Amino acid sequence: MSHHATALTDNAVPHQARSQQLHGGQQHGHPPHLPDAAGPGRPWTTLGLMLLAQVMVILDISVVNVALPSIGSDLGFTSGDYQWVVSAYVLVSGGFLLLGGRLADLADRRRVFLSGLGVFTAASLASGMATSAEMLIASRAGQGLGAAMLTPAALSIIMTTYTGRQRATALGVWGAIGSTGIAVGVLFGGALTSAFGWEAVFFINVPIGVAVAVAARRVVPYVETARLSRRQLDLPGAVTLVAGLVVLVYGIEGTHTHGWASARTAATMAAAVALLTAFGVIERRVAAPLVPPRTWTVRSLVSASVVMAGVTGVVVGAIFLTSLYLQRVIGSSAIVTGLQLLPLAAAITVTAAVASHLLGRVSPRTLVAVGIVVMAAGALLLVGRSGGTSYVADILPGLLLLGAGVGPTFVAVSVAAMTDVPSGDSGLGSGLMMTGHEVGAALGVAVLTAVGGDLTTQAGLVDAFGRSFQAVLVVLAALMVVTLLAVPRTAAQHPAGGGHAGMH
Repeated sequence: MSHHATALTDNAVPHQARSQQLHGGQQHGHPPHLPDAAGPGRPWTTLGLMLLAQVMVILDISVVNVALPSIGSDLGFTSGDYQWVVSAYVLVSGGFLLLGGRLADLADRRRVFLSGLGVFTAASLASGMATSAEMLIASRAGQGLGAAMLTPAALSIIMTTYTGRQRATALGVWGAIGSTGIAVGVLFGGALTSAFGWEAVFFINVPIGVAVAVAARRVVPYVETARLSRRQLDLPGAVTLVAGLVVLVYGIEGTHTHGWASARTAATMAAAVALLTAFGVIERRVAAPLVPPRTWTVRSLVSASVVMAGVTGVVVGAIFLTSLYLQRVIGSSAIVTGLQLLPLAAAITVTAAVASHLLGRVSPRTLVAVGIVVMAAGALLLVGRSGGTSYVADILPGLLLLGAGVGPTFVAVSVAAMTDVPSGDSGLGSGLMMTGHEVGAALGVAVLTAVGGDLTTQAGLVDAFGRSFQAVLVVLAALMVVTLLAVPRTAAQHPAGGGHAGMH
């Protein structure tokens, strides 16, 4: 799943407005009138290039899920390696996303975009050439770093290129590519893997990345900016946040081998707590924090971000496990697996659209609660059918219910998050939601992998499938408590688009 394409659209000018609101007046080198400087009728070439780059970022998450069994067979994966191929990407992209947005505020946005695109393209090439799990995981982290720069810079370019009706159209298309990401990704990944091998899901990014970079240098104008100072970028905060999250996921992943009560687990968790505590201290002391401390007092934003992270973890973990189960237990090919995951994507898209129309009559809290109940029903079906070898009888009903619960939950929680957030801070709010989305994906896959156990054999997968969806039920129960106690009953008055959360 990728929320890059959607949560950012919650705010018309996500990073520029946030910089001026939170960090003192006008941006360095970016005149405040620039978004309105372009006249009507600008060519769509710039939008096309930005969307093409963003499509790479979105698809490269979902295509990997379908390719994982083939990758694991070729590179001799352990159970932990499977989840790190997913987690390395989302942890780094989510952890550095706010820094990337800040960089796009202060530096020439074209340079930031091209730098992110270059890192992403080079890391894609390295991923396709990987000969070991360690090499692939490291290059996936590189892709995440590139995405963290590319995505906010691309949206910033769109916002400063188009105005009025054109801007509204551009944002609508930007959001739409996120909501269709899972459907296209699983199908495209299956087709590429079946036809050319798993390496193709990474190599396909190289010619696209090079072509976009060459065209963007000609089409997107350079904007003169003031020289950046260290005080303007909270690099220590970003590094400690990512390091803390990586150590946390490492500790969780190791519990299925060493146990929750082992000295290793205790030491790892203590290190993660220390790093995340250091992040909190840094945010209180730096001149331009990634997340201003007052943000944590906004109840609607914090509670909705927790629910967003939990639901994302559930659905990304479910796609991760189901892809392995379909190919290793039921015996589906990669392309057939892509087709078999399409009903989940369709259920999410359809129910999200329905929920968007219901929001005026039904409270966000009610929609989230109903969505969680429907997801739990799907998880119960999957627990009961674990070990079954019929896709139609054993997997499809649970997937449909899971997707039918995810759609309205994402729509409602995206709106509920902004209830108590001032309109000038909506960019920060959406960025925090997006970070929670990515971190939730990593934690979800890590927890389900740790609970499941052996993912490398058919028998191990059968056991893991049932145990993991039992854990999903526990997570959903906890999310229901958070929803009933903290998610607002009423929605924000200002728009909060992007409810159609893009899926990995």
